[in-house]
Amino acid sequence: MAIEYSLAHLTVLGCPTPEMIYIAARAGYDYVSPRLIYMGLPGEPNYALADNPEMLRQTKQALASTGLRVHDIELARVHDDLHPTKYLPAMEVAAELGAKAVLSSVWTQDMDYAIEKFARICDLAQSFGLTVDLEFLPISIVNNVATAAHVLRTVNRNNAGLMVDMHHFHRAPNRPEDLDGLPHEWFHFAHLCDAQGEIPQERSEMIRILREERLYVGEGGIEVAAILNRLPPMVYSIELPHLARAKEFGYAEHAFRCLETAKTYVNQQVIHAR
Repeated sequence: MAIEYSLAHLTVLGCPTPEMIYIAARAGYDYVSPRLIYMGLPGEPNYALADNPEMLRQTKQALASTGLRVHDIELARVHDDLHPTKYLPAMEVAAELGAKAVLSSVWTQDMDYAIEKFARICDLAQSFGLTVDLEFLPISIVNNVATAAHVLRTVNRNNAGLMVDMHHFHRAPNRPEDLDGLPHEWFHFAHLCDAQGEIPQERSEMIRILREERLYVGEGGIEVAAILNRLPPMVYSIELPHLARAKEFGYAEHAFRCLETAKTYVNQQVIHAR
């Protein structure tokens, strides 16, 4: 199986969705993973295409002219006081653009509530032919492979998946063997990046690195190959924000370097890519 790559929006978050598509096409990506659900974080741009008909039109034009495809959209967060139907407009756009998946994560401390709402998101996405892939984060209640697997087994939805991000896997911390025995059908894509091997003790520093200073694959201290070699072949979405490098090189060059370093590493280190 030839490995395919997607450009995750956080890598080039300063670029509106149409610009992101052109950058990804020039760099050689197969897919894009746009952030079509606005989270309202400080300083974060709003790329909710369901609310912006002109940007949606430009996005369709960019996809048509480049031949790129949308792989997944983000981020359907499970948070307190959530009405999952709020994600329906984004799901409709995702299906219209040919997306395969919706990325989700948990931002509540109530596990029973999280499971209930995640199941509801899966049910809504099912009607659009979309999977909902749960991302665990070390700063969330769903913070490792075991808790994410518990959620998936409990909701028991056939369109629910598990998305492994290299940064979050390492910071949890998990071990590669924690992935052994999990159903291969859970895995649809993974987030590639690297980071310094030493795990920050301060939550604020961990958040800064995951949003601003991830490293090219093979450049840091994460055992990326050990993780990927426990997983089935899938699409690799490169989520690698590095604000200083994006400023120095420009988004287009940064996205290109992300892809070239990832391909070199994967071709040399990942068994099913050879």
